[in-house]
Order: sequence, then C-alpha cells, then structure tokens
Amino acid sequence: MARTPGQAARRDPDWEGVRLHVVSGKGGTGKTTLAAALALALAADGGRVLLIEVEGRQGIAELFGIAALPYEERRIASVARPQLGLPAGEGAPGEVFALAIDTEQALLEYLEMFYKLGRAGKALQKVGFVDFATTIAPGVRDVLLTGKACEAARRKGPDGRRRYDAVVMDAPPTGRITRFLNVNSEVAGLARIGPIHTQAQAVMRVLKSPETAVHLVTLLEEMPVQETVDGIAELREAKLPVGGVMVNMVRPPVLDAAAVDAVDGDHREEVALALGEAGLGGRSRKPETVRAAVEPLLDPLLEQAREHAERVELEREQRADLQQLRLPTYELPLLGEGVDLGGLYRLAGELKRQGAA
Repeated sequence: MARTPGQAARRDPDWEGVRLHVVSGKGGTGKTTLAAALALALAADGGRVLLIEVEGRQGIAELFGIAALPYEERRIASVARPQLGLPAGEGAPGEVFALAIDTEQALLEYLEMFYKLGRAGKALQKVGFVDFATTIAPGVRDVLLTGKACEAARRKGPDGRRRYDAVVMDAPPTGRITRFLNVNSEVAGLARIGPIHTQAQAVMRVLKSPETAVHLVTLLEEMPVQETVDGIAELREAKLPVGGVMVNMVRPPVLDAAAVDAVDGDHREEVALALGEAGLGGRSRKPETVRAAVEPLLDPLLEQAREHAERVELEREQRADLQQLRLPTYELPLLGEGVDLGGLYRLAGELKRQGAA
C-alpha cells in the first residue's frame, strides 16, 4: 500500500530489525538524495547511522554542502525529530556518519588484512596493480565495496554493542544492483577457496539475511517503473531481500478527479464564462468585450488541462503497476525549489512519517 506525502499519523517502522539498507534506482530518480534522507530518518530517534557511497561521485558531500569525503567514516550531521517536522522525542539527537569508499584503498586494506603485505601493498599501488586487478576481475571490486558495508553493519565496539544502529548504502543503479550484490556468483570463477572466497561467503550471509533490505527508487514514469519491476524480479530470483519502493518527485494534483475526467469534453464556453466571472475580461460587463478579452487564454488553458489529464492518467497506470509488486511504497513530494539541505530534512520527515524508518 502506498503512503502519500504529508500523511500525519505516526506509525511503526516497516523495517524493524534491518541494519543494512541498500538504496538503488534508475539514474535520475534521486536515489542518492533518498539514501541520504533515509539515513537522517533512521537517525532521528537518537541512533547512529552510517551513510556509504560506492560510486565515487561524492554525491553525499554535495548534498550536505561539505568538502569531498575521504576514505574514513566522518560525522556529517546531527538530527533530532523536530528538525524533520516531527514531535520531539526522548533522548539525545542522532548522528549520521558518511563514508565514500575508495576501491583502491579498500583493496590495499584487504591485502594488508589477509596477506600482511605492508609496504609491498604500497608498491603495488604505485605500479597500477590495483586498477589492473579490479578491471580484469570486477567481482573483486564488488566484494570489497559490499564487504565494507556488511562489516560496518555488524561491527561492534569495545562494549559489545553495535557501532551503528543502521547502515545505508547508496548503491549502483537498478540495472546493475543484482549483479553488484550477488558477489558469490561474481567471484565463483576467480576463487573457489581462500580469502576472497571466504569474504564473498561472509558478505552473502549478511546480504541474504533479514538484517538487509534492498529499496528501489523510482518516478511515476514508464521507464523508471518498468526498470523497478524488472529489478525486483531479478532480486527475487537471486533470493536477495527486497525492501520497499520509494516513489520520488510526486507532483500534487492540480485538478480533482472529476475535472480530469471532464477534460476530454467540449468545455470551451464554460471556461470562457468562468474566466469572465473571475474578472479576467476587464471592467467591461459587455459579453462581447469580455469574450474578446478571454479568448486568447482559452486554447493555452485547455491544452494545459489536457496535458495534465494525460499525466494524471499515466501516473495512475504506473501506480497500478507498482501496486502489483505488493511491497511497502512511499511517495515523496516534488520539491519545486530543488533539494537543498532543508529539502533533504523534509524528505527525511516524510520517510519517517510513512514508516520507512
């Protein structure tokens, strides 16, 4: 069932027990924005959340208006419920940390961890071995990226408690997400034993557990919805845990259902009369003068109404396709002014209200 923007009722989160939230979506749907908003929503009740970027685009830094992130976990936000437009809760504000995973550094870290290469690892970096290794064996790269996220999701501090209450990964686009997460098949031809194989097995135990959910971001447009439907089918076939669907940039209705249904009729005279009654015909009350004044407005207005009706009908069809997936669905409003930091917190509040966090 879809949750719509502005739903006020507070509800229990749909993903209780999930620690690793993987966010994917077709390019241009705003997956990085909603991954960041989800991280804020998850932290708002006083939690510690790690937001991970794996594509090297520094999209998180741009969203939060900070310098490019290094390959280290760094606190980027403190968040409390009132900042999301929600009633205040008990306890201290939550914290969001961020990490931009650098493949080269991750591989060197891996080589040091399992092979104790030390300075030899630095030498490999200088001669370009890292680029060579991840190019000829892209599955190794994916193991490193997913492995880092899985390690963070299960890491414990000295007190035995989890370091993070949740980890959110801004993952590759929908077309690549199943292959990216299904690291066992990717490395099967490279290593059937040894550390890489062991690492892949450990990663898959986390990715296929109830502690993980893969959420897909879409728009109410034909291509993004179809890619979402196909992506969910692939995830299910690979037995990866499917999460919810986040429908981004939902525009508010301009016309009510009756007005939309009436657009196809001939309403030129009714519209002209309404415009005249609204005073758009000037001060004159003579019908011919009023009609002459409003006449240039009729065709543009009727054309806009037809275009709006077509868009509404298309959105109805896309919603129906998404409902067939039988997954929790969250609708996020189109922010006309663009997504600044205030807009990001507003989206986080919507996700929280609708039960995504």
